[in-house]
Amino acid sequence: MAKQRTQFLCNNCGSVHPKWMGKCPDCGTWDSLEQYNAPTADPHADKRLPKGIVGQTGDVATAARPLTLSEIDDADSPRRPTNIGEFDRVLGGGIVPGSAILVGGEPGIGKSTLLLQVAQALSGGGAHADRAMQNADLKALEPPARNVKSDIRTAAKVLYVTSEESARQTKLRASRLGVATDHLLVLAETNVERIINQVHKVKPDVLVVDSIQMIYKPDLPAAPGSVTQLRSCCMDLVYLAKMSGTAIIFVGHVTKAGTLAGPKIIEHIVDTVVYFEGDRYHAHRVVRCVKNRFGSTQEVGLFEMTGEGLREVTDPGNLFVEQYGPGGTPSGSVVTACMQGSRTLLVEVQALTASSVIGAAKRKVSGVPGDRVAMIIAVLEKRADMRLAADDVFVNVAGGVKVVEPAADLAIALAIASAHMNRPLPPGALAIGELGLGGEVRMVPQLENRLREAARLGITHAVIPANGGSIPKLGGMALHEVRRLGQALADL
Repeated sequence: MAKQRTQFLCNNCGSVHPKWMGKCPDCGTWDSLEQYNAPTADPHADKRLPKGIVGQTGDVATAARPLTLSEIDDADSPRRPTNIGEFDRVLGGGIVPGSAILVGGEPGIGKSTLLLQVAQALSGGGAHADRAMQNADLKALEPPARNVKSDIRTAAKVLYVTSEESARQTKLRASRLGVATDHLLVLAETNVERIINQVHKVKPDVLVVDSIQMIYKPDLPAAPGSVTQLRSCCMDLVYLAKMSGTAIIFVGHVTKAGTLAGPKIIEHIVDTVVYFEGDRYHAHRVVRCVKNRFGSTQEVGLFEMTGEGLREVTDPGNLFVEQYGPGGTPSGSVVTACMQGSRTLLVEVQALTASSVIGAAKRKVSGVPGDRVAMIIAVLEKRADMRLAADDVFVNVAGGVKVVEPAADLAIALAIASAHMNRPLPPGALAIGELGLGGEVRMVPQLENRLREAARLGITHAVIPANGGSIPKLGGMALHEVRRLGQALADL
């Protein structure tokens, strides 16, 4: 038997080193190297590849010859819709057979609830598929996301592997969510070899592993959740997905920093990485895709947490905008339109300024990048002659929504100015525009789509960058075109 080599793997960047060091020389992270026993032989060398692939009929050695694109006749595999429109939107139209999907999120955010409902919808068959086809948002997916041969609309056989709960606990949660189908199989197991054996016996269309951090390989001395176990188990399951055509959905834990736990190589070897975001104190949840080999990474799915599980929010509209009473809109509140993929969301940006101790001014931000707000405050002081250095400034996006695009710069600036001067904006006002360091208001993409959605929801005034009159009048909305920040402040 060949001698087993001991190496050290960085759990941040995935690089391998022959000896332990306090600091990874590749990414510079301290105390990130962990012992990793590299395998001495290929455990998949004697396995056969699936039939039906042109030029790949032998073992691994004989199959490794280059093929032209015309010879690969299975490149356009049909997708399998999950029959949950918001989740299909994020995945690009459905699950691709043989793909590996990693779903991460904070503890208690609803990852297991989401995947149990996805398993129910997949195995439920026709009724859910008909409901999904009637969903207008699913029909409005981008053309590249729907450019497939045909969608699989039959009931799928789903194997739900729970490593954190017993089968009885999973049944209790399924009963609370109303999940009941004969096509959904539940397996309480943590041994990856037994899981693979059951996959070969059951031959499911979709395998759900909840969660990957609790799965272990018995021939490795490391504990479950360690870098060695995660790397080996995930690679074995991804290899199984590619060879058998079974789509696999992993549940991954996140660290205190909000990133997925484990080595970065896990995110590299899977096909899709999905984050399930939201505040446990708010009912709304956002499914955001950060990597997708088979679709766009710009789409988001919106859900609402209820007592019976997650409910789709198909028409968000002004979901995150407060409808104020007769008193009118308070100072420091500005509505803006942000793009989340192909969907337009109206969100409310709130700001508050208060006197502070000289030299100890606070800057607290929630929902928007902090460095972006600091830049906007500097532009207000320099270009609009506002003295904010001695004031505490608080900026928040209502509803727990995260806005990262620069199209919200003008709304943030107007919200801070409105709070500082204690002057509310006119009711039904909207602000869209990117703010430059010179105080200029720059154009943003898809401006007409943003204004069209705002007009549908009753917005009557919009402050937008000057575009030469190329935007038509929409529903009687008054458009105020501005070129500089000072002009926007004077108009309002």
